[in-house]
Amino acid sequence: MLNAAKCADLAHEIHAEIENNEIQLPTLPEVALKVRDAVESDSANAETIGKMVSKDAALSARLLQVANSPVYRGRKEIKSIQQAVARLGLKMVRSLVVSLAMKQIFQATSDALDKQFRTIWDDSLQVAAISRVLAHNVPTLEDEQAMLGGLVHNIGALPILMKIDERLGFSATEDLITRLISDLAPEIGAQILAHWNFAESLANIPTACQQLDYDPGPAATYADIVLVARLQHLSAQGAPGGDADWSGVAAFEKVGIEPEVTIVGMEGPAEEIAEVVDMLSG
Repeated sequence: MLNAAKCADLAHEIHAEIENNEIQLPTLPEVALKVRDAVESDSANAETIGKMVSKDAALSARLLQVANSPVYRGRKEIKSIQQAVARLGLKMVRSLVVSLAMKQIFQATSDALDKQFRTIWDDSLQVAAISRVLAHNVPTLEDEQAMLGGLVHNIGALPILMKIDERLGFSATEDLITRLISDLAPEIGAQILAHWNFAESLANIPTACQQLDYDPGPAATYADIVLVARLQHLSAQGAPGGDADWSGVAAFEKVGIEPEVTIVGMEGPAEEIAEVVDMLSG
């Protein structure tokens, strides 16, 4: 068991690296960057994106799998990458590219780290799926963008888990791990998304989705969506904070859902959430 002094030293070390911009941030693979930039430039079409994707065998296989999944399946089976891109849409392809890249980043160097990564990744998939369903109620926001916001909402946990594994070999307690992630992951997550050149509408999600009083204005934002999705997930899991009084959380009204309603257990939304999780987890 680690003593309090060593735990405090580790927290101080991570804080110092954040302040000095020295924290080791994960990088997106080149194909993910190219696809994302092409989609965001509005200059791409299914043919150009298909050519980019076809150079990556793993990504090509995932797009074909998703295009033929229950969420997107049509009357005919999709067999080509260009057809898959056309069926899914460019923004969904962008989200899937980032999703696959993140799954590759979530590769552990030890069994203990693998367990923690799996927990963070599984939570991210659930929040992403709930975010996508919630976005249906907000005409001004895009389902796939909301889903992407859910996927990256806790990306800041990655460097923290790697640092714990490096320094402590995971002899740290669960309480320490949870506390470090809770205290430091939002800020690191914002740094990662800035490092990846994400749009501000998504880049602020790691910090904003942790703030119950987040309320930048009357219009719903992607951070509002992910904030509500995260709370919905906590409630469904029976996790700490999941039984709190959310009546004062402005995001619920903007998203169009009552604070006391848990959509994860509702017939219809629950099935759709499960399908999206299955689609993303591959």
